[in-house]
Amino acid sequence: MSTSAASVLKAPAHPAGDAEMIFARPATVSAGLLALGIVYGDLGTSPLYSLQTIMQIMGDQFTREAALGSLSLVFWALIITISIKYCFLVMRADNHGEGGILALMTLTGAHWAGRDRWLIIMGLFGAALIYGDGILTPAISVLSAVEGLNVATDIFKPYAMLFALVILVGLFAIQKRGTGIIGKTFGPIMLTWFSTIAILGLVGIVHHPHVLAAINPVYGVRLVTEHGVLGFTLLGGVFLALTGGEALYADMGHIGPNSIRTAWYGVVLPALVLNYAGQIGNFLDVPDLEANPFFKLAPTWSVYPLVALATLATIIASQAIITGAFSMTRQAMQLGYFPGVRIRQTSAEERGQIYIPFVNWTMMAFTVGLTAGFGSSERLAGAYGTAVSTTMILTTALLYHVMRNRWQWTLWQAATITSILLAIDLAFFSANLLKILDGGWIPLTFGLLLFVIMTTWHYGVEATRRRNVALSQQPARFFARLRKDNVARVRGTAVFLTRVGEAIPPIMVNYVKRVGSLQETVICLTVSFEHVPRIRSKDRVRIEQLDDGFWHVTVHFGFVEIPNLPAVLALAKKEGVPVLDKASYYIERGDFSSHKHRNLLAQCRIALFSFMSRNSAHAIDRFKIPSSALVEIGRRIEL
Repeated sequence: MSTSAASVLKAPAHPAGDAEMIFARPATVSAGLLALGIVYGDLGTSPLYSLQTIMQIMGDQFTREAALGSLSLVFWALIITISIKYCFLVMRADNHGEGGILALMTLTGAHWAGRDRWLIIMGLFGAALIYGDGILTPAISVLSAVEGLNVATDIFKPYAMLFALVILVGLFAIQKRGTGIIGKTFGPIMLTWFSTIAILGLVGIVHHPHVLAAINPVYGVRLVTEHGVLGFTLLGGVFLALTGGEALYADMGHIGPNSIRTAWYGVVLPALVLNYAGQIGNFLDVPDLEANPFFKLAPTWSVYPLVALATLATIIASQAIITGAFSMTRQAMQLGYFPGVRIRQTSAEERGQIYIPFVNWTMMAFTVGLTAGFGSSERLAGAYGTAVSTTMILTTALLYHVMRNRWQWTLWQAATITSILLAIDLAFFSANLLKILDGGWIPLTFGLLLFVIMTTWHYGVEATRRRNVALSQQPARFFARLRKDNVARVRGTAVFLTRVGEAIPPIMVNYVKRVGSLQETVICLTVSFEHVPRIRSKDRVRIEQLDDGFWHVTVHFGFVEIPNLPAVLALAKKEGVPVLDKASYYIERGDFSSHKHRNLLAQCRIALFSFMSRNSAHAIDRFKIPSSALVEIGRRIEL
């Protein structure tokens, strides 16, 4: 291959992948069941605790009118936030079929170097807060289900938390086995769940059909305006019915929007509305402020099987948030916002089924700690909602920029829609701020900690890249020096991993300087993670021959793909690069220190980055490099 053939294969301007096929796929029964099992666990189990929380907030003031007003607020919150905002608007903002707040962030086209860097900050903070929601969802969901036993008997009341802890530990422990086999049963179980809660709700409505009047939004408006601070506070309880909304968007790339929308409008929304209405109808018939209104819908004989079904549903809801955290961690890591962690592929067929031990056990530790610390779903409800309500505001703000810049909406169109959605988001956000002292600070603090980690890692990676660029050499100068010094060329192939794309990286310059020789075949290998989910195989590699025996290979991966460098280099061999099977891989591991003139904040960030770098995943684990072929070269780098 000649130097003039600078690039044999170039990454396309819009590299599409399998996700776009999923995005356009029509809804089917099997896809709808998959959506029920993966997407709607959190939203589907919210009837276990949402109205109960509202009743506890209002106490003796939860009268007949307050009950109807609460139902009206829940109904219209589901319609506006889930049906219109997420299903109709947000899910249109796909990044080549992929969804989630990180995908939405990339669609804004913002860059750290530009004036719109605050859009990246919003996206990263929103993603970090989803982790905060993730450590609370399993705790409150499983506890709510197990506490249903108290409706039938008080015998198990002292052991409810213990049962919940056993279930949660077991849930996190089985993650390493993957969700392939279990996932096949999720859809039918959730369909059974939604059918059951719909039937229970119908029974409650039959006993008191007047609850259907709550479809009139006047009941909800009156409840909020006539009860002052209390009316505003209960919006925090209403918001619990919406906490799974972000999952619709985040899981869009796995299932496709058509199936998610069909499952929502055809199954989930009707079942939720019927069940919430049934709970209120049953309360109006037999008022009881102490009992859980969800389990009060069921006949006494059915409480035990209903608790078992509810527990299964909450496990599925928890499973969805855990696997979602795995996917988001991989995206953040490959976009350069998270340290390298070990990722295990748990399915040979499904690329989306992965397991990340560090994330799994960290989430388990926090979830178990919160469950034991709060002890009941009633107390956990005080901490729940603050993180996800913040994320919803950030999603709306980012969506505005997508409306203007990607969809080319006029200013008044984008501003009108955004203002309405933002007003509702801010109302829920403000109400959830009242929960700060009751535990709401926990997910916010956890999210803030992760945000600091993500931004610090990006700061350190970029500082290292700039340092390496400054220390690199131009190819012409490097090759001239090799010839002038008669540097020996020995048999073999050396693959130098580098972030420097256009010049000779410092790792190679230092290697020649210290060793005094160089292999006869040398490849500078740059791994580039693009802001698209997947790259087609034919667009995977960009090849450039720099000199006789010298090649620069750029490998492109999407942000949801797991890189396998030996397999990609085999592809490069077919395109003319003489890659040998016994190639040695050289990678630099830096020992980072702070420049003495740095301020205290910069020194702390560099110290944190250095700690994360030392403890991040090894290149062997990240890039599938054979351990026997890897050579690490240490270098002290002052940032």
